[in-house]
Amino acid sequence: MTTTAVRPLAVTAEGVVTPAGIGLGTLVDALAGRAAACADPQQLPGQEVLPEPVRLVEDLRLAEHVGRKGTRYLDRTTALGLVSSRLALRGDPSGDPAGDPAGDLAGTGVVVGTSAGSLRSIGEFARDTLVRDEPYLVDAATFPNTVMNCCAGQIAIWNGLRGVNATVAGGQLSSFHAVRYGRNAINAGQVGRVLLGGVEELCPQTAWGWRATRLLDPQLPIGEGCALFLVEDAQAAAAAGRPAVAELLACEVESPGPVDARPPMAHRLARTVTRALERSGVRPGEVSLVAPGATGLAGLDAAEQRAIRRTVGADTAQLRVKDVVGECFSANGALQLAAVLAHWRTHAPSGAVALLTALGPDGSAGCLVVRSTTGSAS
Repeated sequence: MTTTAVRPLAVTAEGVVTPAGIGLGTLVDALAGRAAACADPQQLPGQEVLPEPVRLVEDLRLAEHVGRKGTRYLDRTTALGLVSSRLALRGDPSGDPAGDPAGDLAGTGVVVGTSAGSLRSIGEFARDTLVRDEPYLVDAATFPNTVMNCCAGQIAIWNGLRGVNATVAGGQLSSFHAVRYGRNAINAGQVGRVLLGGVEELCPQTAWGWRATRLLDPQLPIGEGCALFLVEDAQAAAAAGRPAVAELLACEVESPGPVDARPPMAHRLARTVTRALERSGVRPGEVSLVAPGATGLAGLDAAEQRAIRRTVGADTAQLRVKDVVGECFSANGALQLAAVLAHWRTHAPSGAVALLTALGPDGSAGCLVVRSTTGSAS
């Protein structure tokens, strides 16, 4: 079967917030072992008891990035997204400024991958309706935080982005689904540029939930973070003189079918990788770096590694971002991409190709092919 080639998406700016710190430069240092990611649960607001180990964003001061007015009732998920969006649109203080942050805001959309929005907000609001004295004195000002698309909506409002606005929930593959949604919106002419990525907050609800499922290696930290990327059609970016730091090539996902009809997970992932490479016009031997996403997931880590060996070879270098940021669920794919861009700042010639992979406990599989467009700094 002949596959259809994809038009590359140019990544012209990024905004990254991780347990390593604010900005992509902090992730560069953490991946290189020059800095440690924050692992102190006391740095979280409220000082809740969490099942360690954890990785969290330390000293997240939203007011320093967007101002103090109007931030009182914003939740942590939204705060992570707003800080990331400001970095992408106004320049990363730890690296190069965004190429054209004040471009066509009316034609810029937002696509955010998430699990369910802020689980803390949902859980606490629901609890208040049960434990507060009648007539159920819940705080109505916090209700907007319980809606899954709150983060994407606030990003658009605070930055004046009037293009398509969407929130995509796809579990471990949420960030990959965001890439596909953004590409479709651009190809359909609905929007010129898209700010896309994924977000996940660390809170007791998610942390204890992960440990209760026993799906995660007990030694792997549970983390949080957000990475957003300003993307547009590569030809359009070149014509406008906006330099790209990388190009997003094919992004393939495969949703689970009936249980009795599912092929083995390794086979399913290998199939998506093969299809993505063909659509990208990339030979397996051209892939010089793999960023796996199933690290630490029971039963899935080994399947992912088998698929990688079958498609691009056992000797291909791997970049395991979860060792730094921990398990970030719906933000995993976006943070894998951020880690690749961080790695390429010092280790990639122009034209280097990376493969990002992911498997989900629900049986989903996916991958993203990325190509460097700039040489390394050293």
